[in-house]
Amino acid sequence: SSGINAEYGESKGVLSNSYKASAKRQIDYILGDNSRDFSYLIGYGDSYPLRPHHSSSSCPSTGSCGWDNFNSADPNPHVLYGALVGGPKSANDYDYEDKRNDYICNEVTTDYNSGFQSAVAALVAMGEE
Repeated sequence: SSGINAEYGESKGVLSNSYKASAKRQIDYILGDNSRDFSYLIGYGDSYPLRPHHSSSSCPSTGSCGWDNFNSADPNPHVLYGALVGGPKSANDYDYEDKRNDYICNEVTTDYNSGFQSAVAALVAMGEE
């Protein structure tokens, strides 16, 4: 992953400060340093997605779960702390809507999350917290 590659490059002295600074800016953007002051990481900060496209978190703790739950405009009953959503469809932060049925912007996937976690791990390992 990119995070592991960055840490390796740092250990060999081939990763310039501009790459590290760019990686930190991207992580900061995801965490809410953007024009909306909105974190795309669920549970981080004061403003974050409440309706991720995730079936289990949109179901109540008890009772049945079906399309009525998924199609509800209410926030998900369960918070997926630490999960990353897709984010805006364009460079415009206001192109993001917190709608559960928008799988492009609000889906929680392993590829988004693994890349994010790797990049954060590399920055921490390089002392760029």
